[in-house]
Amino acid sequence: MRKKEQLNSIIEICPVRNVVARFGNKWALLVILVLSETGPIRYNELGRMIPDISSRVLSSTLRTLEADGLVERRSYQEVPPRVEYSLTETGRSLVPIINKLTEWAQKNMKTIIAHRNSRLRT
Repeated sequence: MRKKEQLNSIIEICPVRNVVARFGNKWALLVILVLSETGPIRYNELGRMIPDISSRVLSSTLRTLEADGLVERRSYQEVPPRVEYSLTETGRSLVPIINKLTEWAQKNMKTIIAHRNSRLRT
């Protein structure tokens, strides 16, 4: 049993599993990119900028990114109440990496699609 506990602790501290997996889905990446382009933005405005995302998924994504310290949620004591979301310094430090990944995807998209299509034909 000790070996299994040790393996679990290694997996728990693995940066790929515990950090990248949290923001590595398509919605989190899009939210980060939109926030990087807009600055502080209200929830409904953010939802309009990503029209394919459901309210439930957007809310969950924002909570996850906030829990990881990538997004900041700021409430204003006004009538009606106002809440804005923005990237933290940690979130902003991720943007150049996402941009590089985007460049790589655009550069290699045709090749990847060709490989997918060739595998489907066989």
